[in-house]
Parts: sequence; structure tokens; C-alpha cells
Amino acid sequence: MIDYITDNRSIILEALAQHVWLSLLPVLIGAVLALPVGYLAVRYPRLYQPVVNLGGLIYSIPSLALFLTLPAVLGLRVLDPLNVVAALSLYTFALLTRTVADALLSVQGQTTQAAFALGYRPVRQLVGVELPMALPVMLAGLRVATVSNISLVSVSAFVGVPNLGSLFTRGLQLDFIEPIVVGIVLSVLLAAICDVAIVTAQHRLTPWSRVGAR
Repeated sequence: MIDYITDNRSIILEALAQHVWLSLLPVLIGAVLALPVGYLAVRYPRLYQPVVNLGGLIYSIPSLALFLTLPAVLGLRVLDPLNVVAALSLYTFALLTRTVADALLSVQGQTTQAAFALGYRPVRQLVGVELPMALPVMLAGLRVATVSNISLVSVSAFVGVPNLGSLFTRGLQLDFIEPIVVGIVLSVLLAAICDVAIVTAQHRLTPWSRVGAR
């Protein structure tokens, strides 16, 4: 195992770097798109069910099918990594839209009424009251989306996009266990590091939640 890692260090590091940006860039894009759509679904209740249904429909599409279909829609080559970014951005958007909407709905009521009575207008109320209070729920959804993306990126290796999943396919083709083990370990470590980072950010951004728990 050590000999394999030493001899193929550059290949492994390149696959890891590719995996990181293919996983995390869609999380950022999907979150940025989901925030206003989720807010609109709360602001205008008639939009909530269509938004939720659309998100569920998008998330139900098999990842491999989406990786193969998007190139025809976007006019890109199948091997273009942007196809993976677009597909995973859709998945993240579909997952986080409902999370954002439900998180904002959970703070509606006396809290928002009190903020309005204190002179908070919609934008200030959203930024100063609703988003901070909804942050724990939204970050929980972000954790799910991030770990899910890290897992789904590996599937794109089957259509030829290089990442840690390429180590799986190479190991299977050569009947060689070392690259498979390295790919699995690095994928799990990457997911764990990202999860811990989000949890740490949540603890720092929402200190009142720790006080409430105690």
C-alpha cells in the first residue's frame, strides 16, 4: 500500500484536488440559488408546494442519467467537468431549497411579529432575525448536501471525469485493491473534514444554540 501511494502520489493528489472542487463548488452555487427561492416560497405561500415538488423531482433523477443527459442540454462534451458541476448544483439546489424554506417557516410567528413591531422591515428582518435563527436548520441541510456531493462525484468517474472515483474504476479494471482502498479512505476523510468544518462554523455562528442546549 505504501509503495503504491509513493509511486502514484501525483495521480492521487490530482484526483483529490479534482474531487474537492467538483464537490464543493456545486454546494456554493446551489446554496446561493436556493436561498432566494426558499425565501420566496415562504414569502408567497402559494409557491411553497410547487417549489418543494420541483426540488423532489430534480433530486429523484439518477445521477448517472443526469451526467449523461446534461451535455446534450448544455452543449458540452460528456467529459467536461462542468457537466458534473451543473448536475450537482441542481441536486444541491433541490435539497437546500426546501431546507431553506422549512428553516424560515420554523421562525415565523411570534418572533417575526415582534421584529415587525420593533420596526424591522422585510429585508432587515430577514437578515437580522430570520436567517440567524434559521441558520442551524439550514446548516444541517448544508451538511447533508456536502457529504452527498462528495459521494456523488465518484459516480462521474464512470463517464470519464477524473476524480477519486477514477481510483475505484482503475482498481476494478486492473483487479488491484490498493487504488480502491486509497479512493475510499480519501473520500471518507474529505467528507468527515467538510462535515466537521460546517459543524464548527455552526457553533461559532450560533452561540445561543449551545446555551439553549445546556
